[in-house]
Amino acid sequence: MSSMEQRPLGRTGADVSVIGLGTWQLGADWGDVDDEAAAEILDAALDAGVTLLDTADVYGDGRSEVRIRKALAPRSERPFVATKAGRRADPFEAAQYTPENLRAWIDRSRRNLGVDTLDLVQLHCPPPAVYSDQRVYDSLDQLVQEQAIAAYGVSVETVAEGLTALQHPGVQSIQVILNVFRRKPLEELLPAAARAGVGILARVPLASGLLTGRFTESTSFAPDDHRNFNRHGEAFDVGETFAGVPYEVGVVAAREFVDIAGGAVPSAFALRWVIDQPGVTSVIPGASTVGQVRGNVAAADLPPLTGSQLSDLERLYDERIRAHVHDRW
Repeated sequence: MSSMEQRPLGRTGADVSVIGLGTWQLGADWGDVDDEAAAEILDAALDAGVTLLDTADVYGDGRSEVRIRKALAPRSERPFVATKAGRRADPFEAAQYTPENLRAWIDRSRRNLGVDTLDLVQLHCPPPAVYSDQRVYDSLDQLVQEQAIAAYGVSVETVAEGLTALQHPGVQSIQVILNVFRRKPLEELLPAAARAGVGILARVPLASGLLTGRFTESTSFAPDDHRNFNRHGEAFDVGETFAGVPYEVGVVAAREFVDIAGGAVPSAFALRWVIDQPGVTSVIPGASTVGQVRGNVAAADLPPLTGSQLSDLERLYDERIRAHVHDRW
């Protein structure tokens, strides 16, 4: 296993690689990834020094978790596996977040992943009322006590939700969308998390691929790819798709982003920006090919961005992106 910078994840006692692997792709909603491809992606990430895998019980209805279990079975060293719970609620409302349901969801993930104790369970962008429901945190504390889970955190859509979760001392991590086109967490959430000793996992770091610079106005996506079916928030929060940036706006801004990156590979440059933000523990890009895994991991070896690059990116955000996203999340 090659070495990569590791950072402590909040107060969990675990150190994780600054670049993890998001595994939504290995479940669903990004076009088809078969078992063999999924195994190759996971092996490539682990061999490259990735020690953090991020999954969820609803990615392919558990397929992502099961694929991770199979990939880890022959390995002597286990990475840190973060999963999520709560999107199985049916109907999807705060009243479903009962101790019984939380326990059932978590037990199912334990079976899927083949472990007695889950490393980290994150509330998976639940209805907003859940973030201030003390009973939910009491249930999670009880599951920690019983060693069904080692730690818990939250995955949020908005900065406000993250700040609410930080008021609960058991929360060990906050997962939030953070990228060159989604800067709002830098203002309050990341400093508050750092003060509380809470880890930050940055998701959607490439704005669903916009920041690779490879998309044009006419790029098409498969029918079962959320970049096709959720472009206007038809299926879930539109912030998860292209980070909430209107596609045509994002394509134009991404061209300017590529210019600012200069000779650097745009995706690695975008990931380096995230890693360098104070308070970030790890960034969790997805990958649907081994090549994408290697490209993502390369960001760990890039030098930090220059002052002029950082100010150019801030200007790009202010001029082209801020009006579309800043006040929504």
